[in-house]
Amino acid sequence: MPAFRQVGEKQLPNPILYMAWSPNRDLIALANTAGELLLHRLANFQRVWSLLPNENTGKEITSLAWRPDGKVLAFSVGDTKQVVLCDAEKAEILHLFPVEYPASCMHWMEVQDDSSTLSSFSESEDESSRFLPKLPTLPKSYSTTSKIFSEEKSDEVTNLLGEVRLNILVVGGPSGFVELYAYGLYKIATLSGISGTCRSLGLSSDLKSLSVITEIRSAEDSPEIHYIQLDTGLLSSCLPELTKMARKFTHISTLLQYLRLSLTCMCEAWEEILMQMDLRLTKFVQEKNTSTQVQDEFLELLLWGHASPELQALLMNQLTVKGLKMLGQSIDSSYSSIQKLVISHLQSGSEALLYHLSEVKGMALWKQKFQPLGLDPAAIEDAIVAVGSFTLKASELLQVIDKSMKNFKAFFRWLYVAMLRMSEDHVPPELNKMTQKDLAFVADFLSEHFSANEELFDRKGKYFNVERVGQYLKDEDEDLISPPNMDGNQWVTFVKQSTHLKDSPLLFPTYPQKSLHFVKRMMEGSIDLCLQKPAEVIGHSVKQAVCLRLYTVPESSENAPRLFELPSLWNDKKAGMHYVVFCMPEISPSKIYILRKATDPNRSVPNGLVALNLSAPLNSSIDDETPAPTSADSSYSCLDARFYDDETLTVVLRSREDDENKMRVLAQLHLNSVLSWDEEFTWDLTLRLEQQTEGIPVQGLSWGNQSREMDNLKAQFVAVNGIRKVACVLSANLRHVRVYEMDAEEEEEDEERADESQEMSSDQDRLEDTMTNQSDAGEGGDGAGGAEDAQAAGQGSGDILDETAESDTL
Repeated sequence: MPAFRQVGEKQLPNPILYMAWSPNRDLIALANTAGELLLHRLANFQRVWSLLPNENTGKEITSLAWRPDGKVLAFSVGDTKQVVLCDAEKAEILHLFPVEYPASCMHWMEVQDDSSTLSSFSESEDESSRFLPKLPTLPKSYSTTSKIFSEEKSDEVTNLLGEVRLNILVVGGPSGFVELYAYGLYKIATLSGISGTCRSLGLSSDLKSLSVITEIRSAEDSPEIHYIQLDTGLLSSCLPELTKMARKFTHISTLLQYLRLSLTCMCEAWEEILMQMDLRLTKFVQEKNTSTQVQDEFLELLLWGHASPELQALLMNQLTVKGLKMLGQSIDSSYSSIQKLVISHLQSGSEALLYHLSEVKGMALWKQKFQPLGLDPAAIEDAIVAVGSFTLKASELLQVIDKSMKNFKAFFRWLYVAMLRMSEDHVPPELNKMTQKDLAFVADFLSEHFSANEELFDRKGKYFNVERVGQYLKDEDEDLISPPNMDGNQWVTFVKQSTHLKDSPLLFPTYPQKSLHFVKRMMEGSIDLCLQKPAEVIGHSVKQAVCLRLYTVPESSENAPRLFELPSLWNDKKAGMHYVVFCMPEISPSKIYILRKATDPNRSVPNGLVALNLSAPLNSSIDDETPAPTSADSSYSCLDARFYDDETLTVVLRSREDDENKMRVLAQLHLNSVLSWDEEFTWDLTLRLEQQTEGIPVQGLSWGNQSREMDNLKAQFVAVNGIRKVACVLSANLRHVRVYEMDAEEEEEDEERADESQEMSSDQDRLEDTMTNQSDAGEGGDGAGGAEDAQAAGQGSGDILDETAESDTL
């Protein structure tokens, strides 16, 4: 019976550019040439959901990476230069951030540290919830711009942070671009000194080193593949401090986003007031025959008690008494929304920012622990002062809103009485009294909210404006048009007269001439300096420990998908080793090369390079007394190779016979005996490895029964998950996938069904091959395959966690 049990197969309408198994679930993510992100389940390769390209994220997916717990999927987008974090269960965008270059590869790892020092940090995390109130969620009507702080997502920061154990997303791209993000959110390092385009990345679980595969291009020669090992010892030696700092700065970054969204909601509420009033006034201004302004019309009504025919028609026919009540309630609601957002959101968010920044300042003052990470107490103090100034400006806005609401209520009460008199209705006695103070409020409202010159008025309100409040919400560098009058403020007078308090660092500056948006930008700039400094310091501490020139890229593979190509990287957590698997088909077509380096750059590893000979017979075994004789057709070349676990390599092999339909084989290579060779290879660092292959130790291999021929599939690439014991094989035309369970043998009935499905798919496979050779191959298969996937998507839209849990029990 064939090894490995086939559990799914599918022809896909668009070529697959990247595929990655979930670390701990029976789910595989696929990215195709149409910019779609697809999630499929192992059972029958059923689609769970698809995320279509859009303007916000982009259309050109360039790499994928799963968070180690399998709950978040990261994908990079080339056309928008962004990295997007997606909820694996609901296909929702959780977070995205820009990068300098389009990411060509990503790797998301979790720190493996048995030290108990991290346990104390979980307790300190809980302390913030003891001292700080829970941030209120944004109003639903205003939370469409982001799902992070909607009703269901109020605790999303905690979900994104996950457990206390640190995990790091490594992002690489062209021009030696490499950045490290703690929890996939906060940038902790920007690396420099790397040449070429990153093809693959691997950060060791002990944080001692980072392996990078780069492709260096020159005008004269073919592209050259290098292996670089970077010493990241600072991350390892300061792991508890790094974890503490990363979690704090991630909270701070998220609070900044919360304040931005709160300000967006305030601006929308302000524009709602303008729209409500302009809607009523536009027709009146267009139809009136006089040259008087809107403001003059209302002042005439206030002073003389009678209105012009145009104003009376506006009030009685278009606005009406009932409409005035509704308009007043609507504008009152918008004013109240702004007021509540300032009190419950801006002030609460500012208080939380001050708390976390004060804790970071305390960390920075512990120089023995945190100074190596780049925490600067002076920069953090500047950020605290900026947050204090923002809080004061928000309080100032509250006073302005309170005064404006008094004027607004007095105006609508007066106008309501005037309209009742026009209609000769009864005026309630409690409304008929008008004091001198009320008249002043109405006059202030008219002068403040109505444009003196409609033709020259270029604000968002055409004929009506909320300038006294709106000037605080404008994202401009100009000074406030009507700043608050502080002449009678006793505290301001006292501070000005005190020589000690005037320049005291204990008092936050107020910036009375600036808007709330301007002070917010100053605060963001100060906090960004705090966030960027550690990334620069940690990045400069990373040094190159090893640089090995491997081989040149053959011309035949110039147009092949770079995302799938070897070399591939693997980190053996138990042994503390980096492994690099690669082939040199132009030099040694029947060999697989394995390079190993210790994750600690200061520890040397004997026998660091070996070649695996693929000319051994497939069906031989270590226990065979008489191995089968080697024949001419038993030589194979490697198409793809991925580490299945620390001791097993999964490979896709191709027979080297002359037949065009060369046989493809999926095999598991056990490396226990192979990795214990005695010969040592002396590496001449001035030459490429392909120029000195004669001295490389060569080991023979025995497959035993851990191999399977793949009929009717021109297999080319493979993605594996040793924890879930599954493999997904992709064809050379990038459209045909087949999934295997690697720890089960094919039953007879399953084998018959597999043969039938292979026969049915063979014709379509040949058709796909033909289409791939044509220029319009990418548009070919959007019919039946797309409909089948859509149907599967509908069936698989349930809870992924429940269904994968069922597969776990099976």
